[in-house]
Amino acid sequence: MSENKDIKSMAVHGVAWTMAEKYSAQIVQFAIQVILARLLTPDEYGLIGVLAIFIAISTVFIDGGFSAALIQYKDRNDRDVSTVFYLNVGLATVIYIILFFCAPLIAGLYEAPILTSIVRVYCLTLIINSFASTSQTLLTINLDFKTTTKISLIAGVLSGFIGVALAYYGFGVWALVWQAISAAAITTLLTFLMVKWLPRSGFCKDSFKRLFSFSSRLFAANLISAVYDKIFGAIIGKMFSKASLGFYDRALSFNVLLNNNVTHVLGRVSYPLLSQIQDDNERLMNIYKRYIAISAFLTFPLMMLLCGIAKPMILGLLTAKWADSIILLQVLTFGFLWDGVIVSNLNLIKVKGRSDLVLRLEIIKKVIAFALCGGALIVFRSVLALCVAKAVYGFIALILNTIYTKRIINYGFLRQLSDYWPYLAASAGVLVISLGCSALIANNWIALGAAILLSGGFYLGVCHLFKLYAYQEILGLLRGKLGKNS
Repeated sequence: MSENKDIKSMAVHGVAWTMAEKYSAQIVQFAIQVILARLLTPDEYGLIGVLAIFIAISTVFIDGGFSAALIQYKDRNDRDVSTVFYLNVGLATVIYIILFFCAPLIAGLYEAPILTSIVRVYCLTLIINSFASTSQTLLTINLDFKTTTKISLIAGVLSGFIGVALAYYGFGVWALVWQAISAAAITTLLTFLMVKWLPRSGFCKDSFKRLFSFSSRLFAANLISAVYDKIFGAIIGKMFSKASLGFYDRALSFNVLLNNNVTHVLGRVSYPLLSQIQDDNERLMNIYKRYIAISAFLTFPLMMLLCGIAKPMILGLLTAKWADSIILLQVLTFGFLWDGVIVSNLNLIKVKGRSDLVLRLEIIKKVIAFALCGGALIVFRSVLALCVAKAVYGFIALILNTIYTKRIINYGFLRQLSDYWPYLAASAGVLVISLGCSALIANNWIALGAAILLSGGFYLGVCHLFKLYAYQEILGLLRGKLGKNS
């Protein structure tokens, strides 16, 4: 019983405090992104946007699923960790060389000669980040999210200031390029200083073979997912205009910024923690259900609030030149709404060592996704139609994932829905209130403040009134922390 309580405590503490620390960093980074968006144009963001597909695919090849393999295996050793380090750095170097020589082809494809130089400089981030990748995996294994947050906060602030300064002095798209380079360099330097890990042995073929048996399927699944996530941005840049891609990229980035902070934290905390109890299905499901509830408690109201305040937020923060992003942002929120639950489901499958099922799921889901999204672009030739298709796919992905969680621990869609539907219902109220404030109040800043205060108060009030689990757990944790500090 005490061991179960310890795991539960680690789960709730890990999510709650990692979330709090993560958002403290993101507040600063969000402010920097707003300033950059006001200084730069949609076309300049579009130039960086076309690189997303190349960076995403390259990152998947560099990692190869080996980070997840290190976390999942309980009997990992120094040779395993060192082998992954050399793989990351070696693959990053090879891929950078390929991209360096392919840069003129990429520039020609998008009829933008400046892309040749941008690709050759921006893609240096791949090599720089590869040196810190393994150390960051060790932090995850040790559940040391406090150090990770410190690194991301410092790197985000310093690189953000560099980007803003360059944008202010007229460097245009190069402000975004050097912001990315400086973020990678600062992150890598801080990781070495704080983690103080260096490879203790050389590359080991046996370690590679052992890890590859698990990682190979995850690599294929991650590659499929990365192509889906980024390919449509590349298509928009080719079919329409750089400005259209800029609007889509801004709409997507707001959703990613808000949603991924929750899902990223949940994934990073839950995966190594649940891996510790992977052989005990009863305990695994008990803790996993709590993660589902916490994910729903945090994700649902945030995404519905984002949809509701899209208009005053975009017009107030980014100015009217970004107005075309509003409807795209609102539609995309309904696809991202389910990501917290989806990530939790995938982590459960990985925790059980079933990377084969993860790959099978990705193939099935992405066949459906490409059919929906590709069809929307071909038939309607509209970025908005693409966003609608992505939103529909988000719910389909949720349903498909739960088929396998039901098989593994008998925790399917209906049982999961029974655990998170109260948070979904309360979040519907958040959407209605925030949309109402945005529509009825003319001043963007007043509308924004009223929507956040009124809808936030409503949501917390409902959670308190009905004594919802996740609300009580996090409230109790906060009270305990404040009591210790007083």
